[in-house]
Amino acid sequence: MRYLHTMVRVKDLDESLDFYCNKLGLEEVRRSESEKGRFTLVFLAAPQDKETASETKAPLLELTYNWDPEEYTGGRNFGHLAYMVDDIYKTCAELQGKGVTINRPPRDGYMAFIKSPDGISIELIQKGGPIEPQEPWASMANTGTW
Repeated sequence: MRYLHTMVRVKDLDESLDFYCNKLGLEEVRRSESEKGRFTLVFLAAPQDKETASETKAPLLELTYNWDPEEYTGGRNFGHLAYMVDDIYKTCAELQGKGVTINRPPRDGYMAFIKSPDGISIELIQKGGPIEPQEPWASMANTGTW
């Protein structure tokens, strides 16, 4: 058995691609559309997984966009996606600079949470374990839910 992908439904494909690609840094590796099923699937990979994902079709994030409007609630009950990052503070600062709310700041130098436009929680984990706590992160309060 091996992990293939995680699927999340999105309400606005352009808004979601802006978030996942332009802000979080994932890259589109495959896309398919079904006129009969009235949906678009977009598969994204983390930059360090892109080559593997192109060869094995894993590990990927699948964005499912249904052409007919639907209301999706309870993104939090999905759980969360998790990505390892080289520098938790730099990543959070870059995301914040792009207008992304850091819902759970990396106070411990190890873990932070953000949310997608559809309310999907995304955990960011510091590669190699915790690093020395730094301000302003160490004393920053949570914002909203994560």
